[in-house]
Amino acid sequence: MSGDRADILPFEATETTLPNGLRIIVVPTGFPNLVSLQIPVQTGSRNEVEPGKSGFAHFFEHVMFRGTERFSSEAYQEIVTRTGARQNAYTTDDYTNYHMTFAREDLKTVLELEADRFMNLRYSEEDFKTEARAVLGEYNKNSADPLNKLIEVQRDSAYTTHTYKHTTMGFIRDIEEMPNQFEYSRTFFDRWYRPEYTTVIVTGDVEPAATVALVEKFWGAWQSGNAAPTIIPQEPPAEGPIVAHVPWTTATLPWVTVAFHGPAFSSVEKEYAALDTLLDLWFGETSDLYQRLVERDQLVDQLFPYNPAQQDPGLATVMARVKRPEDAVLVRDAILKTVAEARTEAVTRVRLEEAKSNSRYGFARTLDNSESIAATLARYVRFGRSYQTLNELFRVFDALTPEDLLAAAARYFTDANMVVTTLSQEELPQALLGEPPALASYAPTSSSGPEVPVVSLPSKSALLSIKLQFGAGSAHDPAGKEGLAALAASMIADAGSERQRINEINRALFPMAGSLNARVDREMTTFSASIHVDNVSAFADIVLPQLLEPGYREEDFARLKSQQLNELVQDLRANNEEELAKERLQQTVFAGTPYGHPTLGSIAGIESLTLDDVRGFVTGAYTQENLIIGLAGDVPPSFAERLQRELLALPSGKPLTPPMVTPRSPRGLEIEIIAKETRATAISLGWPIPVTRNHPDFPALWLARAWLGEHRASNGRLYQRLREIRGMNYGDYAYIEAFPGGMYGFFPAPNLARRAQIFEVWIRPVRPEQAVIALKIALHELEQLSLHGLSSEDFEDTRQYLSKNVFVMTKTQEQQLGYALDSRWYGIGEFTSYMRERLGELTRESVNEVIKRYISADNAFVVAVSGEAEALRTELLSRTFTPITYDAPKPESLLIEDRLIGARQLSVTLDSVRVVPAEDVFAG
Repeated sequence: MSGDRADILPFEATETTLPNGLRIIVVPTGFPNLVSLQIPVQTGSRNEVEPGKSGFAHFFEHVMFRGTERFSSEAYQEIVTRTGARQNAYTTDDYTNYHMTFAREDLKTVLELEADRFMNLRYSEEDFKTEARAVLGEYNKNSADPLNKLIEVQRDSAYTTHTYKHTTMGFIRDIEEMPNQFEYSRTFFDRWYRPEYTTVIVTGDVEPAATVALVEKFWGAWQSGNAAPTIIPQEPPAEGPIVAHVPWTTATLPWVTVAFHGPAFSSVEKEYAALDTLLDLWFGETSDLYQRLVERDQLVDQLFPYNPAQQDPGLATVMARVKRPEDAVLVRDAILKTVAEARTEAVTRVRLEEAKSNSRYGFARTLDNSESIAATLARYVRFGRSYQTLNELFRVFDALTPEDLLAAAARYFTDANMVVTTLSQEELPQALLGEPPALASYAPTSSSGPEVPVVSLPSKSALLSIKLQFGAGSAHDPAGKEGLAALAASMIADAGSERQRINEINRALFPMAGSLNARVDREMTTFSASIHVDNVSAFADIVLPQLLEPGYREEDFARLKSQQLNELVQDLRANNEEELAKERLQQTVFAGTPYGHPTLGSIAGIESLTLDDVRGFVTGAYTQENLIIGLAGDVPPSFAERLQRELLALPSGKPLTPPMVTPRSPRGLEIEIIAKETRATAISLGWPIPVTRNHPDFPALWLARAWLGEHRASNGRLYQRLREIRGMNYGDYAYIEAFPGGMYGFFPAPNLARRAQIFEVWIRPVRPEQAVIALKIALHELEQLSLHGLSSEDFEDTRQYLSKNVFVMTKTQEQQLGYALDSRWYGIGEFTSYMRERLGELTRESVNEVIKRYISADNAFVVAVSGEAEALRTELLSRTFTPITYDAPKPESLLIEDRLIGARQLSVTLDSVRVVPAEDVFAG
């Protein structure tokens, strides 16, 4: 992600400040009928500055519903009920937000109603005392939650001066005294409930100018405050570490939390965004610590970071709920050790870019209705009463570097800033209740040296699987040098070392049945080997020099360059219409991006490559920091240690910057026909999707894809309708992940992880006269799936199939290791468990919602390879009925369906159907 990318908020906003200081933000969202009103007031428990007077911000959240002289509380509720509105309020440390969602025709009524209570709130002393006791009741209710009490004690212990010392509820002694503070309540309200502290946010089906006029009409008379600004006492530098414990009287699991005084929220400076991202990467669900404590060792059942955005410097906390009291010290130390690592070890750029992508796409998912949009705005607008706050914040997130995260960790993760708080019913080890060890004690010793990350799958197998994976692929090919990553990998795997030529290596490996193979994809290059444990040492003696001391012989370079060019021109373009269409579809979707050429490259790119280009790529890409080791089987510890030691001879350098991949979406059908001498017509169609393996919608879309057309499976819908019933071709399948070389295997190879994917339908070659009807049938099936979704039976059958088939996909040790590396890349758990668990969470309704979100027959890129290209183009543009004939009688129901599909009008224009000579494809 780059700092110049589009704003995170895709809406046009109108912002106005009235003469009295009231801020108005109106956002037409494009969603019909509904309007959401959010009114954040910049007063929360932070503003409770007088001693003994905490809890009043939250109190007014309650009292604001007591009514006015014009509208009593009963009249207020009657109007709200009559409008069918949904309304509520909440209080935080920094602000109180009042919100309501209602039909657009009630906007005037609601604005008038809300303005009246803000300007004319009325409550008697009797009302005040009644509501004060209700607040005490809420405190008593919340006190049953141990986490609420833990946070209360944590903050009371952590702060000496700032009003964050008490929570939003307030100190219990102040709440109990609140009924006697009637006069002060008026003071608090008059001080803070003023237009200069308030923003009126209106989103939904609204017209900005008219909405602003309505707000001004009803709110313009509200008087601004005249009192001098109230000073919030600021916290002095921390002098910790601080340790606090909460003894709990009822049954509960112990909690261990480690917090650090952190930065205030900022949408301009990097520190808050950096620390927030750092916490997520080191302690969130994709972190190594989470996988160890929650998934592998199962010492805790909850582990998460908590870092709320606050007006003043707050606490950044790691929270863990421990299963057994005796493990509490181990859990605390694991957290502290990870904190120490975060101070000295930079996250990779890949991990950071994944976090940015997750944040941006996760945020985008909240923008699907007017109420959610308004609620999100309220949480951030309240800082500076500006619509741009969120756009500014995401620009800061986009600009973060690993060095920014390191700097934030070094500044805030200190012993002085540390606050350790625990809670338990049972007695905890004494070591936990004393001062924690210094962070420096967890730092690695200088003698340990750096290590390359290892993904290990131990087993009793004497056949070892070894993978060396570098974060570099064809997406890192320089412009004009397309194919460099592929040729560089070949020069390592197939060109010998300084010590031995490739023919000598092959002879030496022959008796041990060993080999080194390279797979290059868009973002990774993986060198793989399988070798019996008896031969692993001799194998390493031969193979490691290929990577550490490449031969770089001119004759090998010339041979491999020519071979790669032939693979592109002869094997892919000339001799394989199916793979040609599939690869061209990928190229079309990602045109203009680093994904926009095959891994083999382009003809011009390959022809331009030099041996010096290869040397430069290997030196810059095959570095220690860019490498992950994968090991599976009964691996001798000595061999694992040897790999670590010898691979440190690789060059040292920063990991390669992940590519920016922004695919283009089709408008209608955009069809390319590759003119090539061939008997049949191969068709691939698809469009970009934001769903990769770590996306929340992946399992549901994976299931829908399987029902539509599992690769090489005969039970898919497309297969049944095109091949089985109509006999049109050899097979038809759907994909949501790239599957290069699909015609050669039943399952996708691992180590093809990508940050951008397409939804693809592969129509295997049909007779030229059936090309258009085949396309129409595929689009018809996509349309029917989008409109009607899956039936309960289809959903359950497909889910059951996939839950078992996932084991078949990973049946070999080599596949398991490959998927483990991919899972690390995507930041998910072990693949089979991850998918089975997520499949188990799906419902038919959730899958059908995802289908509607991503599957459509209206917009798609189509690539067809045909020997009758111009005739095909003419037929596509003719808008005439497309017939289909059969050699044998067919059921009447099918013939009726054929007539319906044949009459389908394709959304194409003269400009959207083009013919390209085969010799122009992949040229450069």
